[in-house]
Amino acid sequence: MPEIPVSLVALLLVVLGLLSMSIKVVKEYERAVIFRLGRLLGAKGPGLFFIIPFVDTFIKVDLRIVTADVPEQRIITKDNVTVGVDAVVYYKVMDPVSAVTKIENYHFGVLMLAQTTLRDIVGQVELDEILTKREEINKKLQEILDTLTDPWGIKVTAVTIKEVKLPETMLRAMAKQAEAERWRRARIIEAEGERQAAKIMAEAAEFYEKHPSALRLRELQTLVEIAKEKNMVIITNQHSSIGEALAIAKKAAGGGSQT
Repeated sequence: MPEIPVSLVALLLVVLGLLSMSIKVVKEYERAVIFRLGRLLGAKGPGLFFIIPFVDTFIKVDLRIVTADVPEQRIITKDNVTVGVDAVVYYKVMDPVSAVTKIENYHFGVLMLAQTTLRDIVGQVELDEILTKREEINKKLQEILDTLTDPWGIKVTAVTIKEVKLPETMLRAMAKQAEAERWRRARIIEAEGERQAAKIMAEAAEFYEKHPSALRLRELQTLVEIAKEKNMVIITNQHSSIGEALAIAKKAAGGGSQT
């Protein structure tokens, strides 16, 4: 049986090695940006593609949405209040070629740009706007970042402010303000109740003025209610009604009241 030359075996191994180095695979959500001797060839993928070993190089780019956590930034607002604000940026690569060739590290670039933009926007508004108009600030941040990162082939899909940290003195002042606001609302409700009660009493007075008999019945009812308390003295200036009032009072109190 003839022997296989060693040179042929070596050549076969070299060919297999080069072939394995030439075959590359990227996933559905990835793209490979290929350079040949430093010159851009373009993006390949998804699936199987070939490169020339030692001649071609490639950079793999992920096209999925990336979540970038913006660290807390100490910012002075428009009304001179120092707050701590952190946020989250959601972005994705739309053009892998631009993301590789236009900026050295697009993830780091987006993160740094988000920090500076957050400081600029929050520094232009007052504290009350940060607390009450967070959605508007988020939208404004997203629009600015999307415009600035567009040349890099990046699409910023959303920006969300996670937390706004206030100084302790400001928290105490806001608590006092909230307490004062609740007290003010309580006084308004109380005053409104008194106004309505006064209006009803005025209407009742007009009714009693037009109907004296109703006023007399109300007077007798009041005497009965008073007579329910023991050991009380009831004094009336209307002599004609004393007997009637006594009868009603004694009936109600069981003879325990004096006139």
